[in-house]
Order: sequence, then structure tokens, then C-alpha cells
Amino acid sequence: MRISIVFDTVCPWCFIGKRRVERALRSRPEVRPEFGWQPFLLNPELPPEGTERSLYLERKFGGRQRVDRMYDALAAAGRVEGIDFSFDRIRRTPNSLNSHRLIQMTPAAVQPRLVDALFVAYFTHGIDIGDPAELAAVAAAHGLDGDDVFRRLRSESGANSVYAANARSHRMGINGVPCFVFGDRFSMAGAQEVEVLVRMIDMAAETDALAPVSQL
Repeated sequence: MRISIVFDTVCPWCFIGKRRVERALRSRPEVRPEFGWQPFLLNPELPPEGTERSLYLERKFGGRQRVDRMYDALAAAGRVEGIDFSFDRIRRTPNSLNSHRLIQMTPAAVQPRLVDALFVAYFTHGIDIGDPAELAAVAAAHGLDGDDVFRRLRSESGANSVYAANARSHRMGINGVPCFVFGDRFSMAGAQEVEVLVRMIDMAAETDALAPVSQL
């Protein structure tokens, strides 16, 4: 079953959503997923070097109290999925373009592990996943040629492809992430509970009644 995940690497709910989909799939071992990772740029206006984290949060969420409430909710949800959010370690909010470029240049079989590694690097260790050198190190840890990755990320290679995929998601009416498309038939937005995701997987596996949505 093809499962397309529209996401951003700097979105904590996307991290939670990924883990929940994986948990849902463990309850359906007969389903063989083929993941597609579709870029969605939450902050396309950020400079290439990103921006200072506290300033970004104040501007985006309008105050420390709102940020703290959001962090509390994320931490609680993350614990259930085995995620150790360490928001205090994050010093900069990166521009996520380079991380999506890295994912696109990675073999499909490695992408799920690499996506998880990028989430862990950012949300647990506070690593700047907009920095080509940091991304090359993550790539090398997953069997890629770190020097080649660094060289390509220092160029413009793959940037237009990410921008095009982001624009395609917006044209399809996707305005928030994560968003999941199961079997090119059923779409669902948000980091839904595992039970809901299992029902969607079952529906996609069992029915041919609905016309497929456009493939992402």
C-alpha cells in the first residue's frame, strides 16, 4: 500500500504522526507500506541560515505562555510514542529546504529511517537540520556518502523539486501538516490517534469503490 505523507521536518506533530502511522501498521502486518515523503514548507520565508528560536516562537505563537502550553501538549503526546522532545536544546529554527532535499536524494528504502533520524536530531538533540554539514553527518550515519551529500547541499541541486512539491501540495488544498494519503484513495489531516489510522488503512486495503485522489 502506498502511503504518502505530506510533512515538514520542523513540525513536531509530523514526528508524532509518523510514529503513530508506524504503530498502526504494526497492527496490520499483512500490509506492506510504500512510503512517499512529500515536502511541505511551513516557513518558506525564513533565511537559509534559519532564525533565532525564541524570536521565531514569539512571532508565530504570540507569547511564552502559549508556547509553554503547546510544548506541554507535545511532550505528553510524544512520551506515548517514545519521543523525547527536548525543546530547550533548540537554539535556532532552521529553514527546512535542505533537509527535504536530503530526503529526496536518499534511496526510498532508507527514507523512513532517515526521516526519523532528522526528527530525532532536531527535536531531541537540538541539531540545526538546515546546516549542510549537520545533514551530511546524519546522512553518513545511514550509509550515504557524507561528502557527496555536503557537496550537493552546498549547491542548488534538488531545490526546485522541493519547491514544486510544496506548491503541488498547496494546489491540492493541503494547508496544514501532517497529511496522510492511503492507497492513493483516502486522505486524512492531522496527527490522528492510532485507532483512526488503523481504520483508514483498513478502508484503503479493502475497498475499490471510490475513485483515487491524484497521486502526490
